[in-house]
Amino acid sequence: MRRFHICDSNRDSYYVTQAPHELGDEEEPLEDPIPLRNVKKPEGKCAQVFLRYRDDPDKTIVRIHGGWLRIPCEYTDITVTARMCVQECIQRWKTLGWMDLLGADIICRHLKIYFHILFFLIQEVSLEKGVAERTVNPQEEMLQLVRNLRKDSLRRSHVVRFYIQEKEDPHDHAIFVSNLPPSRSQRQYERILLKLLSINERPFCAIGPIYFEYGSLVITFNTPKAASAAVLRLQNAIYEDKKLVVLCLPNVQSHMIPLDVEPLLVLVNVKSGGCQGTELISAFRRLLNPFQVFDVLKGGPLVGLYVFRNIPKYRILAAGGDGTVGWVLQCLDIAKQDAACFSPPCAVLPLGTGNDLARVLRWGGGYTGEESPVDILRDVIEAEEVRLDRWAVVFHEEELPSTAALTQKAQTEDAPMTNPEDQTSMIIMNNYFGIGIDADVCMRFHTKRDANPEKFSSRLFNKTQYVKIGLQKAFDRTCKDLWKRVELEVDGRPIELPPCEGIIVLNVLSWGSGANPWGTAKEEAGFQKPTHYDGLLEVVGITDVSRLGLIQSKLAAGTRIAQGGSIKITTKEMWSVQVDGEPHIQPPGTITILKSALKAKMLKKAKKSRKSVAATVRAVQSEGSPSNDFEHPNSSHLEVELRSGHGKSTPEEINSFDDDEEADSFL
Repeated sequence: MRRFHICDSNRDSYYVTQAPHELGDEEEPLEDPIPLRNVKKPEGKCAQVFLRYRDDPDKTIVRIHGGWLRIPCEYTDITVTARMCVQECIQRWKTLGWMDLLGADIICRHLKIYFHILFFLIQEVSLEKGVAERTVNPQEEMLQLVRNLRKDSLRRSHVVRFYIQEKEDPHDHAIFVSNLPPSRSQRQYERILLKLLSINERPFCAIGPIYFEYGSLVITFNTPKAASAAVLRLQNAIYEDKKLVVLCLPNVQSHMIPLDVEPLLVLVNVKSGGCQGTELISAFRRLLNPFQVFDVLKGGPLVGLYVFRNIPKYRILAAGGDGTVGWVLQCLDIAKQDAACFSPPCAVLPLGTGNDLARVLRWGGGYTGEESPVDILRDVIEAEEVRLDRWAVVFHEEELPSTAALTQKAQTEDAPMTNPEDQTSMIIMNNYFGIGIDADVCMRFHTKRDANPEKFSSRLFNKTQYVKIGLQKAFDRTCKDLWKRVELEVDGRPIELPPCEGIIVLNVLSWGSGANPWGTAKEEAGFQKPTHYDGLLEVVGITDVSRLGLIQSKLAAGTRIAQGGSIKITTKEMWSVQVDGEPHIQPPGTITILKSALKAKMLKKAKKSRKSVAATVRAVQSEGSPSNDFEHPNSSHLEVELRSGHGKSTPEEINSFDDDEEADSFL
C-alpha cells in the first residue's frame, strides 16, 4: 500500500491475491500466514500478485468534496447503498452537508432558502495524469461506479475525487472585494485590481456596484473558473499595507424561494460584547441555509445585503451591539437603491454591552447563551414591525480668528475661496446623543478598550470599567459649569439650561445599558408621551457624576429640559460628545440635530400574554433547575427570558405594566 501511495486507516478491507497462471483461471486469495516468498511462480517468470479491496456488496462510504469556492463545505462522507443513483446521492449530501434542519423544520420553514437538487451535479475528477473531468450521469448507480473504479485500479481509485458543483448558471459569478482605499474612482479601482492580478486585460465582465465610502466593490465573471482563479490571486493580496477581504458570493434569485417563504438574512458581529458570535454563526448556519448567515467582520453588512438584492421581501436579524445595528442600518441606506426590497425590517439579537435599542424593542439586555437559536428564530417570525425615527447630527466647526484672517487675506489676493463644507460633518443617530460628563466617561472607556482590546471581552467587565471611570470623574470635574459654557435651542427657541454637567438627547427611552434619564414614559404637563416614532427628541440634563451613577443604577432620573423636533447646541470650546455610544472630541462650533429623511423598519418582539408568563414562571419554579433549551426546543421563549438577563422581574411586576412603554422603561 505504501508503494502505491494508498493511505487508508481501514487496512482490514485490503487483501492480496495470486494472479492466475492460465487463461480462464481465477485469482487465488493469499492469507496472512503464507509468506509472499512461497507464492507459486510460473517457470521463468516472476510471481504476480494483486492488491484488492474487499467490497461490501450492500454499501460503501463515498467522500463528496465541495466544488467551486462558494460551496461552503470542504467535504462530506456519505454512505451509499445499492440502487442509490447519483441524484439521490446529491439529495443525501444536501441533507448532511450543510442544509440540515436539526429537527427545527417547523420553525425554519418560513425563514430558510432551499436550493433544489436539480441545481447541482457531481463531477468525477481524476488526478492520475493531469486533471481529467467527467460529469456523472444523474441516473448512474453510485455504488457500482465506485466498485468499478476499485476493480479497475486501486491506485487510480485513490486519485479520483467526486465534486459537488452548481450546474451551469445563466447568471454571472460575483466576487466581493473590500479593504481597498476609499473614495477612489471606478477607473482607479480597475487599475488596482489589474495590478494585483498581474494582468493587462481585465478578466471580469463587469465591475460594480462600488461602495466608495467603504472601499468595497463587486466584480462579476462569466465562468466559475475565471472567478476561482481571481479569488486565488486576490485572497492573499496586500494593498497599502492592508490585506484584501475577498469573498465568493452565492447567487440567490427570487425564483429559488417559495411564495410562502420570507427568508431571514442573519448578520453577526463575532466580537460584540462577550464574543458570543462565533457559536451563533455555527448554530444559525446549521438551522438555515449557510448562504443566509454572514460575519460582518468579513466585508461588512454590504456582503449579505448584496446577496439578497433580488429578494422582494425578507427580514434581517442583526446580532451585535448598538454599533452593529447602526452599521447595518447605514449600509441598508446605501444598498437599498439597487435592491428589490427597499426597507426590510430588522430584528436585534443583543450581543453588545449597552444594547439600548434591543431593550426598547423587547429583545433584552444581552444574549446569555442559554436561549435556543430555534426560539430566537420563532421570535423573529412572531415579531411585529414598528417605525424608528432616525436623526442627522450635523457638526460644524467654528472658524478660528487666525483662520478667518488668513481666509480674508487670501480672498483679497484673488485666491480660491475655502469651502465651508470642509468644516462640516454628519452622523446618523438612532438612539441618543450626549455632550459633557457622560460623553467624557464614554471617551475614556473607549480609550482604555482600544489600548487593551483583549481584556474587554466580557459584558460584566465592561460595565465595571464604566463604574470605575465614573468614580474617577468625581474628583476630576472637567465638565463643571457646562450649563454656562454652551447654548441650547429647541425648535428655534433659546432654552435656559439648569445647572448641569452633561446634556443627553434621547430618541429611545433607554440609555447607558437600560437606564431611562427621562423617567416615566407617561404624558405630563408640558411634555408629550415619548416614543421612538413620534418625531420628537427628549433633552435631559445631568447635574453631576453622582446623579449619573444614580441614573445608571435606575434609582433616579435626570432633569427634564425640553422636547422638540430640532436641537441646536452652540459651544465656544472643545467638548467630548458621543453619538450612539461612539465618542469623539468636538471643536468649538455648532451641533444641530434634525429629523433625517432616512427611515428604518424594526422588528419588536411580540408581547406574551400575562397568563402564559405566569404559567411559565410556575413551570420554571416547579422544575427547580433550568433545563437545556437545545433538549427541549418546544419550550416557551419567555421561560428562557426569565431564566436569563431579565430574571430580576417577578410575575407581579410583569403584570403591573399598563402598556408597552412602561415595560420598556422597566427593562
